[in-house]
Amino acid sequence: MKRLNIALILVIITLMLAACGAEKETEADTSSAQNGKEDNYNLVEKGKLTFAASGEFKPFSYMEGSKMVGYDIAVAEAIAEKLGLEAVQQKAKFSGIVTGVNQGRYDIAVASHTITDERLEQVNFSEPYYYSGPVIYTRTDSDIEKANDLKGKEISVSRGSTYVEMAQEYTDNIPQVDSDVVALQSLAKGHHDAVITDDITGKTAIENGLDIENRGQLGVSEQAVAVAKDDQKLLEDINTALKELKESGDLAALAEKWVGVDITEKPEEIEE
Repeated sequence: MKRLNIALILVIITLMLAACGAEKETEADTSSAQNGKEDNYNLVEKGKLTFAASGEFKPFSYMEGSKMVGYDIAVAEAIAEKLGLEAVQQKAKFSGIVTGVNQGRYDIAVASHTITDERLEQVNFSEPYYYSGPVIYTRTDSDIEKANDLKGKEISVSRGSTYVEMAQEYTDNIPQVDSDVVALQSLAKGHHDAVITDDITGKTAIENGLDIENRGQLGVSEQAVAVAKDDQKLLEDINTALKELKESGDLAALAEKWVGVDITEKPEEIEE
């Protein structure tokens, strides 16, 4: 009987050791798989996703204390979490962010960049994480009612934005400033005839007390994550992360939280 009990105990111990070994192997395999995935990225710092934003584009990115917050920031952090990386934010002037990604100073940019042919020469873009559109803003006493009224006027825009080219269709008098918010504040104070900027940015400025008005939308734009040309695997995994965030409803929830409306679905119709 004693021999039987000893044999039984030995069997139990053997099974327990085998189970522990299998668990350790599983953990090692998981860790190895994650590290292998990360090793396919050309990261600024191992284990971290360094992303750039301007911090001057409320409600998409703006300063709260020493940190940036907003929709862009929340999307970047959600992507990092999906990739199993620590999100590291870097505040930078908007006009130099794409170049920074191209030169390897940042892994990605989540900074409300509109996809354009010019930018595609420097970086790749993910699938859009939101849709917006350029709008004409003027003071409430302005005689500008539509796009054609912009001809020959002074139109202020943010430096390095796609709005520069739009303004050039109507005038050569285009003061460029560091951010859209600065342009709108200057407009409200009596400078410039108009500002072309994002719809949501203008709405937020009005909500914050600026005496300006929307005088017409000029189109719909697609905003996406900028990724270095030589980091194809990172681009693919970001697209997968965005797809999962969209399908789960988390992306729309982030838009609702920070912007107040769901801007993650492409409009079915675009007004001429």
